[in-house]
Amino acid sequence: MQLKNELYQLCLNFVEQRIATANEALLQAQQASQDDTKSSAGDKFETGREMAQQDINRNKQLLADAQQQKAILQSLKDIGSSETARNGSLVITNQGSFYISISAGQLQLEGKTYFAISVASPIGKLLIGKAVGEQVFFNGKTYLIQEIA
Repeated sequence: MQLKNELYQLCLNFVEQRIATANEALLQAQQASQDDTKSSAGDKFETGREMAQQDINRNKQLLADAQQQKAILQSLKDIGSSETARNGSLVITNQGSFYISISAGQLQLEGKTYFAISVASPIGKLLIGKAVGEQVFFNGKTYLIQEIA
């Protein structure tokens, strides 16, 4: 269980960093929009304002996505182990270890590599509902489930 808690914390740090980055980018885009409004005229003004608005919208979407990932992650905080893989499970296979939570990519912990994946990812969809001893086939490889925590 300690391992899952540490993986959870790594994912939480990943999401909080994304939120901070999106907030900073949003603030900068808003400031750039205000600065452009003060010093532009005519068609150039309209183009600059539209580009700034697109930046603001893009950063708002990135922020919303990161906040949604954080909410998903927080819903998994106290998920215990189960007989089958589900959201919040740590699935150990002969081909790698997968923490089914959010798409945070490759995580390093105590010299080992883990993959934080979402249930919507291709491998996540295959692992959900599987039990120890079952196999899934992905990208030409056979993944034998050895442990679920």
